[in-house]
Amino acid sequence: MMRPSSLILHPSPMKETQTRKADHLRICLNENVQFNAVTNGLERYRFTHCCLPELNRSDIDITTTFLGKPMGAPLLISSMTGGTEQAKTINYRLAEVAQHYKLAMGVGSQRVAVENPQVAHTFAVRSQAPDILLFANLGAVQLNYSYGIDECLRAIDILAADALILHLNPLQECIQPKGDTNFRGLLDKIGILCNKLSVPVIVKEVGNGISAAMAQKLLDVGVRAIDVAGAGGTSWAKVESERALNLQQRRLGLTFADWGLPTAECITSIRALAPDVPLIASGGLRDGVEVAKAIALGADIAGLAWPFLQAAAESTTAVNELVELLMAEITTVLFCTGNATLSQLQQSNVLQKLG
Repeated sequence: MMRPSSLILHPSPMKETQTRKADHLRICLNENVQFNAVTNGLERYRFTHCCLPELNRSDIDITTTFLGKPMGAPLLISSMTGGTEQAKTINYRLAEVAQHYKLAMGVGSQRVAVENPQVAHTFAVRSQAPDILLFANLGAVQLNYSYGIDECLRAIDILAADALILHLNPLQECIQPKGDTNFRGLLDKIGILCNKLSVPVIVKEVGNGISAAMAQKLLDVGVRAIDVAGAGGTSWAKVESERALNLQQRRLGLTFADWGLPTAECITSIRALAPDVPLIASGGLRDGVEVAKAIALGADIAGLAWPFLQAAAESTTAVNELVELLMAEITTVLFCTGNATLSQLQQSNVLQKLG
């Protein structure tokens, strides 16, 4: 017997959000959603090898500070996930390792937790990481969809966060089924939020990059730090293409699969325009040599998402092994370029552009 149309049960917006989170996690772990034609741009640079470093490798120091907080290495576990039990397991594993090595960490978009407090525990990693630099995360576009200071404070409170990331994802929203595409007037709303919050606001892209001109506009309204999140890593156009409900969405995602500004280009252009802005390099970084290149180009710290997601889906041990490898790679770059610290690396002019 057919159900009367007035009684057809449609998924609630909250259920749709949780389903989307689960889809994103599954697709990123199992499907090929990396950029193909566009790289992060770091392969265009090479370090000058120093055959006689005049250093003891054991004396090399890769500690740093970001937003006034000490870090054991210049590594950010970038925003990824939350809202499901699998996401909770991943977040808790990442937080445990971040605490051990004093790394920074961001969580995935907390919209699902703001709207459904029952899943807030999947993000609430402060119990696992009492001392780390921890970033809350919301989509900036939600400021045009009824979000304001209260929702942002809720996201911050869930984590006891040190800063709030507002992510910008216009391309993803264009392709995502039922995406939120009203970005009108957001810059002013971001500025108002920066003035009202007691913690710094960081703005990041999600894999298509931030230009220098756009970064300057964001800094002018009070944004404290920029995460370039450039092209070359995970393509969220591809991710949403995998979730498409019709042929047009699927084709649109594939057309724009390689859209964006390479990470290296974002770093150099923003640093040239804003010499003192706290700057995070992310977008397709896959090893410690690329982290070191990003820092030599002017970034303060570097964020990785996909490598940490793959490791955390396996085990805490796998995350530990990844961090140990990244730190060893960064240390080896410093040793083999004759630099004892990250600040010396930035000032030493040992990174050369090819061609």
